[in-house]
This record gives sequence, structure tokens and C-alpha cells, in this order.
Amino acid sequence: MLHTLAVANYRSINNLVLPLGRLNLVTGANGSGKSNLYRALRLLAETAQGGVVNALAREGGLDSTFWAGPETLSRRMLSGEVPVQGGPRKEARRLRLGFAGDDFSYAISLGLPESNSGESRDTPSAFSLDPEIKRECIWAGGSYRPASLLVDRAGAMVRMREGRNWQVMAQHLPSFDSLYEQIGNDPACPEVSHLREHIRRWRFYDHFRSDAEAPARQPQLGTRTPVLHHDGRDLAAALQTIREIGDAAALDAAISDAFPGARLRIDMQAGGRFAVELQQEGLLRPLSASELSDGTLRYLLLVAALLTPRPPSLMLLNEPETSLHPDLLPALGRLIIAASQHTQVWVVSHASRLIATLEQHPECNAIVLEKQLGQTVIQGQGMLDEPAWKWPS
Repeated sequence: MLHTLAVANYRSINNLVLPLGRLNLVTGANGSGKSNLYRALRLLAETAQGGVVNALAREGGLDSTFWAGPETLSRRMLSGEVPVQGGPRKEARRLRLGFAGDDFSYAISLGLPESNSGESRDTPSAFSLDPEIKRECIWAGGSYRPASLLVDRAGAMVRMREGRNWQVMAQHLPSFDSLYEQIGNDPACPEVSHLREHIRRWRFYDHFRSDAEAPARQPQLGTRTPVLHHDGRDLAAALQTIREIGDAAALDAAISDAFPGARLRIDMQAGGRFAVELQQEGLLRPLSASELSDGTLRYLLLVAALLTPRPPSLMLLNEPETSLHPDLLPALGRLIIAASQHTQVWVVSHASRLIATLEQHPECNAIVLEKQLGQTVIQGQGMLDEPAWKWPS
């Protein structure tokens, strides 16, 4: 489980350190930075998939994602005594992402190439705007100390601690490749392999289609599906997999909780195609997926995601209340709470009924974001409330 998340110099986030629990609820007004925090977690996930540089390119390039405010905001600026103003930078501009977990912690630092950051470079490149990975570190425990450092990537070189000494694992690592991609399969680096697989098990659900042409409404060839696809295309197979090798009682309870008297069935059609049907109380025939409302279909998609027979290490739901009727939100909240017993859950929401249901759970870690002079901060978090975190120098 992750205990701390740290983000620095990313969009509206100047420097943010968050405590994490098993069930995390992120709320706040529109524009407070909820989406930026969610996107920062997606970038962290891309490090283990080898796509963090391409992900930044899709966001418009690293330079456009940097915090646009001054390097530091003084107390007098925050109090309004003096206007917000910048000055000469004391440190190189770096986008920093990191987390602390049960056994190991990780941090990555990305910057612009030297030729584009005011420093000299022997051979100019046409890719002068491509981000470069400047530093990656893996250390034992939650708090970074030089003595706890296990794997250290600085520029093109990766070294690993062996007792009191260091062993060089790679000397010419491309600036656009994470150490996970280059030495993640090296049996001499079990910490790298362990963290890579941990991050790869994160799941993000934020773009379920529910329009008339949505894949979830169409019959699909059914195969065992313990993990729902991120766009929900294999909904019927995922629900049938839960019924056969997962928690069938929990599946029936989730349907009954939201739609009293309703029964879910999967129609096995010719050619091995599966289709979702919902028999509702008072109707003489079941409704096919093409007839379901957007909210009903989206609820079924969330059921399939949350009741997965193969729980991830972290599941992230971005505004799961979209298209759902307010009366469905308490049932969804109870479903999320049940899922948090098997996996760490992160929910971004601004739906009051869903928030109220989640906050009733004693283990709910509610994080309320707000803006102060353009930067995202945690409401009510003082200096002594912030988890211990130190970026590798």
C-alpha cells in the first residue's frame, strides 16, 4: 500500500505531499487541482510502462506542464502583504513525482535537455523539447536517507547498492527510458522488478463510454475476463467471470442494492458472444444493454471494475458519479467501501451523496483541495500535518 504521494512543479501543484490510506477520497471546488493530481498519478504509472516521456508529449510537452508561478511563495506573498513576484531561479526546473510504500519508495525527476535549459551541449539534437529523466531513486522504507538508498539513477548511469559498496548496472541509459524499462528484468535488481510490477498493477477508470455505440452495449466474443478493460468493452464477460470465479453473492448484492428486485443475467448468444441483460421488477422481459440508460450501464461497468476477481494494488476512479442518478450514489459508495477491503482505492469526486457515503467509513482518508495564489494545497494541512518526505538531492 502507498502511504505518501509527493508531486512538485506540475501544473497547479508547486509542492504537495499527501498522506494516503486504504480508501482515499479527493474532493474540492472546480479548478482546485483534482484532475492535475489524478494526472500526476497517471504519469507515475507510465514510468513502469515505458511511456512517461510520450505521456508528457501528449500533454503539450514538459515545459507546458511546469508550475507557472514563482519558484517559492513567501509567507508575505501568501498573506497578501506583498505582491506575487518571481526572481532568479536557484535550482534547475524539474518535474518531480514520488511515493512511499510498505517496503520500498520511489522518486523520479524530469527536466529539459541541457541545450534547452541554458547549459551547453556538444551535439545539438532535433528533439530539444523532449523531456529527459534526470534522476530516479528507489530506497527502503518511507523516508529518504542516503543510507537507505538502494538503486540510484543519475543521468545515464544506474547503480545498485551491494552491502557497503555500489555496483554499476548500466552506464549508457537513454535519457527517455526509465530504469524500469532497462533493468526491470535483471534478476540482480529485485527491488526494481518488484516496484515495476507493483506500479503496473495500478488500474485507472475514467472514461467509460455509455453512448449508443459504446462497446459495452454491443454483444462481444466472451473469454474469461478477471480484469475489466479500461473502456468497458468486455463488460458481459467480466460480469460472467465474477459470477463463476469471483464473489457471485457480492455481485447480486450490488445489483439489488442499486436496483431493488432486479436480476442480472448474461445472454450466451450464438458464436460465443456475450450480452448483458437486466431483468427489472415489473417488466415482462429483460432489458438488453442497448436499452439501458447511461447511468445504469455505467453503474454495471463500475460493478465489474470494483468486484474484479484479481484486485489491483491500487485502483483509481475519476468522477465515477458521471451519468449516475443521485439515488445510485449511496449504493456506489458502499460498493467502493467493500472494494477497499481488498485493494487500495483512490476516488476523485464532487458528488455530495457519494462523498457523504464514503466519509461515513472510519478508514476514509478525505483530502479536500483548494487554491492559494494559483497553487493547489490541502485544505487545513499545516506544516506539522504534512507526511515526512524528502526529495533525493
